[in-house]
Amino acid sequence: MKQRTLGRQGLAVPAVGLGCMGMSWAYGGADEADAIRVLHRALDLGVNFWDSAEMYGPFTNETLVGRAIQGRRRQDVIIATKFAMKFGPNNEVIGLDSSPAHIKASVEGSLRRLGTDYIDLYYQHRLDPKTPIEETVGAMAGLVKAGKVRCIGLSEVGPGTIRRAHATHPLSAVQSEYSLWTRGIEEKVLPTLRALGIGLVAYSPIGRGFLSGKIRTIDDLSETDWRRNNPRFQGANFDHNLRLVRAVESIAAAHGATAAQVALAWVLRQGNDIVPIPGTRHVDYLEENAGAAAISLPDAAWARVDEALTSYDIAGARYVDAAMRLLDTTE
Repeated sequence: MKQRTLGRQGLAVPAVGLGCMGMSWAYGGADEADAIRVLHRALDLGVNFWDSAEMYGPFTNETLVGRAIQGRRRQDVIIATKFAMKFGPNNEVIGLDSSPAHIKASVEGSLRRLGTDYIDLYYQHRLDPKTPIEETVGAMAGLVKAGKVRCIGLSEVGPGTIRRAHATHPLSAVQSEYSLWTRGIEEKVLPTLRALGIGLVAYSPIGRGFLSGKIRTIDDLSETDWRRNNPRFQGANFDHNLRLVRAVESIAAAHGATAAQVALAWVLRQGNDIVPIPGTRHVDYLEENAGAAAISLPDAAWARVDEALTSYDIAGARYVDAAMRLLDTTE
């Protein structure tokens, strides 16, 4: 697997990472044994940059990752996880809390569940409007000094927050949704990251699976799948958005690739400072995604992709309204 570097601190990671959320949460019933098989196969393929969060489950995804690395050399896995959510007595999310005291408690919980004494990349999951970012990042910097965290990052933040945070302690990465159907960071966030030497970790680079072409109707999703409530998967939006998928499938078929591989290769093509982290619960899809790092399409094919992006707009918001309000839009 080809390597890329996140941030000026030099965090080396594979060109394609692995999002672990769906192994435990959000996308319907999951099987731990299958997930462990995927994680172990990922190591065989060199896909050793794994993304988790305390919110995924909550907590169960970190525990899963911890079990997967038992008996393995810790240095062979690059673990990213996230904090920021405040949980109630039944582990329900009741708000945001990125205060220094909460960060201290959160990292200890993550370390315990992961079964490790350090985290490679520790993110703030969502911006806490009650706590100045300087206080939050200052506390994260303390974790770096203490050896509990190697590198730090933020998720779904705007340029203003990025600049203030980076001035407090260097960020290695910002995680944002980025794909053929979500390109909002291109205008301001991505230029800010590049000016400061911060990497981008692109989550949902296959459009939450939609761009793979494997989801043809809403009935392809289980009754408990979170995507059923996502605006882009609902009603007329679903059918409208299939137009882009069909265009990508056509381009992929003409070059011996899959739609998912073209979607990932497009993200990789946007810059060597970008690392996509597609998620999957299937070994076959993991191998397919890993193969995207070797995809090389001619310029004419990419011109067809650009034409499709111009021709087929995307219908529906990225999240429901409540979740959209958690995204930072500071200039």
